[in-house]
Amino acid sequence: MTTRDTAPLGSPCWVDLWTSDVEGSRRFYSDLFGWEAQAPSPEFGGYFMFTRDGVPVAGGMGDMGDVPADNTWKIYLNTDDIDKTLKAAEAASAQVIGPAMAVADLGTQAVLIDPTGAVVGAWQPGTFPGYTVLDVQGAPTWSELLTRDFSTAIDFYTSVFHWDAKVEGDTDEFRYSTMRNPDGEGELAGVMDASAFLPEGQPAHWSIYWHTDDTDAAIATLKGLGGSVIAEAQDTPYGRLATVADPAGAVFKLRTPPT
Repeated sequence: MTTRDTAPLGSPCWVDLWTSDVEGSRRFYSDLFGWEAQAPSPEFGGYFMFTRDGVPVAGGMGDMGDVPADNTWKIYLNTDDIDKTLKAAEAASAQVIGPAMAVADLGTQAVLIDPTGAVVGAWQPGTFPGYTVLDVQGAPTWSELLTRDFSTAIDFYTSVFHWDAKVEGDTDEFRYSTMRNPDGEGELAGVMDASAFLPEGQPAHWSIYWHTDDTDAAIATLKGLGGSVIAEAQDTPYGRLATVADPAGAVFKLRTPPT
């Protein structure tokens, strides 16, 4: 288990679910991961927290007014100056679709579409740093961008979010870089060249991996709760991985790290 007070600059620091079935999602993830779904907040339009052992692990939200939820998980990257980040993002051909907005004293959020077409959030912490526990049952364990324009993605995230990229593979079969702190220490997230396998019409996107002690057991539980399997569990050098979806269609990944 990894604990932290704040997320490293530029790293994934929060994740939330935009769901068309709020009550169903609250039950599903609580039963799957042992989370507790906190009461929706009228102050924040019905936004609610999932907690794990009393510690916030993810957020959730239903339809926003006349805008229906699209059943996706959104990853937020930590920034210490959200206005500067958004200016840099726009200069690098990103589109800001959710301008900077203060969330009480918790922090300031924004949402953008990166130059490769992936939606990603930015979060400048105030009193709320995001999730503070990783790599334990029901907590985040990895975040990853799948994109058809690998080089543009690397250029964008290194320039706008100040990542340092380390090449893990550079062949047509496996082109992947891990993103690290500016000092080169500590893996923050991954970027994969998915041009060979992303289905036509599916945009570039970020994925959240949730830690599970037993991927196969988690899949069995997920199926019993009405979820579905997109890609069956397989052993990789990075652990036993599977791609799944909740009953409303929100896709996420399961990971049991290698021993």
